[in-house]
Amino acid sequence: AGDVVRLPDAGDEIGGLYRVDRVEQAHMQLIEAVRVEPNVYLTSDMAEDRPVVQEFVPPVPVLPLLMDLPLITGDEVPHAPHVAVTAQPWPGTVAVYSSASDEAYRLDEIVATRAVIGVTETPLTRARVGLWDRGDAVQVKLVAGELESRPLEAILNGENLAAIGDGSTDNWELFQFREAELIAPDTYLLRNRLRGQLGSDALMPDVWPAGSQFVLIDPRLVQLDLASSERRIARHYRIGPSRRSYDDPSYVHRVDAFDGIGLRPYAPAHLRAVENGADIQLSWVRRTRIDGDDWSLPEVPLGEESESYLVRVIKDGGVLREETVSSAAWTYGAAAQVADAVARPFDLSVAQISARFGPGLFRSLTVEA
Repeated sequence: AGDVVRLPDAGDEIGGLYRVDRVEQAHMQLIEAVRVEPNVYLTSDMAEDRPVVQEFVPPVPVLPLLMDLPLITGDEVPHAPHVAVTAQPWPGTVAVYSSASDEAYRLDEIVATRAVIGVTETPLTRARVGLWDRGDAVQVKLVAGELESRPLEAILNGENLAAIGDGSTDNWELFQFREAELIAPDTYLLRNRLRGQLGSDALMPDVWPAGSQFVLIDPRLVQLDLASSERRIARHYRIGPSRRSYDDPSYVHRVDAFDGIGLRPYAPAHLRAVENGADIQLSWVRRTRIDGDDWSLPEVPLGEESESYLVRVIKDGGVLREETVSSAAWTYGAAAQVADAVARPFDLSVAQISARFGPGLFRSLTVEA
């Protein structure tokens, strides 16, 4: 049994092939056989495409970072947050659902590409804004992706923009780097940096410690659809592999509210205090978050409905005086100093006011004894 024999067919000299499955020997011989045709096992040009077996990707949780960022190109929705997502392995696409409560979620976005996210392995200390930071290189370990060095012209045109922060929604310093040296798998040294970009200079701490979050700012970040009326209201977010429902254990649940940092005025620059007798004359230079790089204009656009500033006198962390002015100057008169019973040293702080956002970031100086 199992042998293949060729038997003649009627009118066919060649005959056919038969597989003998069973032979019974009695007063006569009985044979059970099945005709076989080898050609049926050959691939036909008319055969349908075979199904493609895709590699199985386990439903592991993703790493999402919800980021309230300043205007970058100026074309963003100023009050809407961004989301950067990575995972290892990458699930293909990631869904972002949101809701006012932890039910009845709506689909906000489908994130198709993995962002370049990492963690710093060395500290990054404070540096002067507007000058090249040539201090020690900061070491970054990426979850996935790659970084590259870029020429000076590309940096000045906005390339290699990154964010460093503690992972909270609004505490991000934006900086640029010119050199990225690969020193180990997914590990880079970043040198020659421009710090405190896009108005984030007032958020720069004395040091960003090792373990800070790093995000490359590029089109792989997705801006979420947030109504202006939902600004500063906590919302629930569920983020995970789009092939699974939002109640799957692989989804990350976050509850966050966003101020709308794209609406926040920059901190004033060149704050100066000059003593004129017993009076202290404070002055500063206004900055703008909109079209501030156009050097053909005599002055940068206001970017707000009206020009207004909040001035504070601060002693030992307490506010002694707070006034609103409509020009980039203020005088702290001798009578006001006596009324406040202020003793040196004390701080003077100024912030520009937005009709939609309120006071922006403050710039401060200390009046010494």
